[in-house]
Amino acid sequence: MTNVLPLAVDTCCTPLRAAVDAEEAQRIARVFKALGDPTRVLLLSTVATAADGEACVCDLTAPVGLSQPTVSHHLKILVDAGLLTRTQRGRWSYYAPVPGALDRLADALRAVS
Repeated sequence: MTNVLPLAVDTCCTPLRAAVDAEEAQRIARVFKALGDPTRVLLLSTVATAADGEACVCDLTAPVGLSQPTVSHHLKILVDAGLLTRTQRGRWSYYAPVPGALDRLADALRAVS
């Protein structure tokens, strides 16, 4: 004779829900990926503390010790991540922090904690 056990009706735990949706998670990850390189963190910090609120790419090569094309590549990643803006003046590009970008990133981190 076989014993038939009754099926448990109650669930063992409540369903989980993420604090952010998949699209927001992608956006946040893109920003953190951009900040995952120490050169980009240094560039963002340098631009954010520039006296005029912006910095020319020609002034950003010395602080990081890299060539202008390499610095431009890193700056493009920061622009694409929504952390910096880029303005072209003649042959030079000027970069400025996106207002509130770091505050929004901090808010997103608070939402997941």
